[in-house]
Amino acid sequence: MLQAVIVAHPSPDSFNLSVARAYAAAAEAEGGTVLIRDLYQMGFDPCLKADEIPTAPDYRIRPDVAEERARLADAGLYVLVYPFWVNAPPAILKGYIDRVLGFGFGFSPEGEGEGPRRTDRRLLSFTSSGAPRHWVVDTGALNAVRTLFDTHLAKVCGLTVVDHIHFGAITPNMTAAAVERHLDLVRNTANWINRGN
Repeated sequence: MLQAVIVAHPSPDSFNLSVARAYAAAAEAEGGTVLIRDLYQMGFDPCLKADEIPTAPDYRIRPDVAEERARLADAGLYVLVYPFWVNAPPAILKGYIDRVLGFGFGFSPEGEGEGPRRTDRRLLSFTSSGAPRHWVVDTGALNAVRTLFDTHLAKVCGLTVVDHIHFGAITPNMTAAAVERHLDLVRNTANWINRGN
């Protein structure tokens, strides 16, 4: 099964990139095939253009989006890896979802008899915040993101949510042991998924 790991963090040394790499390595060790899409390293343009809106008279799918959709076409699992910035996903990830996973790939209008177009596929999310996990829960930030992606995006695209694992209190002064404990959870999740669950 092809697994598309979509990661949104500008620093190659970030905790988020470590999560993406740990997931990929563990999945591949179990025989999975992984495609990492590092949005910042790719220089992905998150800005939806006027002619990409389906109701536009000159509607078209731009080449960068067509290429990305071709890469993701056979993915059976989408793994989103991103931090909370101002208690929301980075803009580059939202733009990727708008442009790539949106209309014509993830879903089509119900009135045209299509609806969700990613059925029989799954969604897994790893998120992080500098704030403690209890704080993002208590303030509603985690629930808001889960509503946007785990409920709404999954439903309109037909994705089955596997899990959403949030790591709180991710700071530059974390001990190596604490980072490793988090990455062990990522690896264990990849192992569980790739062993047929």
